[in-house]
Amino acid sequence: MKKLLLVDDDDNLRYLLSSYLINEGFVINSVNSVQSALVIIKQDRPDLIISDIMMKQLDGYDLIKLLKLDSLLIDIPIIFLTAKGMTFDRIKGYNLGCHAYLTKPFNPQELLAIIKNIFYNIDLFKMKFIGNLHKKYDNHEIIKLLTYREKTILELILKGYMNKEIALKLNIGLRNVEKYVSRLLSKTKSRNRTELVQLILG
Repeated sequence: MKKLLLVDDDDNLRYLLSSYLINEGFVINSVNSVQSALVIIKQDRPDLIISDIMMKQLDGYDLIKLLKLDSLLIDIPIIFLTAKGMTFDRIKGYNLGCHAYLTKPFNPQELLAIIKNIFYNIDLFKMKFIGNLHKKYDNHEIIKLLTYREKTILELILKGYMNKEIALKLNIGLRNVEKYVSRLLSKTKSRNRTELVQLILG
């Protein structure tokens, strides 16, 4: 089940939207400030964030800027919900890296469609990445030996993720990650991660 984080200082909207999304099969964390959101994000990394822009102290723009400072969090997709509908504000949101922008009031079914589309595109990208990896390095005969999970972990290693970061990213135990990395090293006859990356990237 996908984990969503809802950040909005409107208690009524958070309650209604949380109830709707829970009924649609999502796990929801709901907070009323960016500060609280950052605590939740560090403890239990969400798959997607839905955030208001106009909030006291830190706002939605601040939230996305702070996420971009952390390599573990930079890829979390963000949807902005806001009463601000000016073109300049929307452009600012997109330039900062938000995936979608809905102006209040909005239809929750439209939000649901956007969420599903974002996850579909992420899954499609992952599938294409693994497929391209297979085609590009097929001459090594290495990729054929790997399971889907091993390919996924290899992808993260190539992106520079460390074991703890991979465990957080995939929501699995650190020992499991270590076992998968050991298998990758064994199957590729690499002595360490550096050799593994050099082998795959040529």
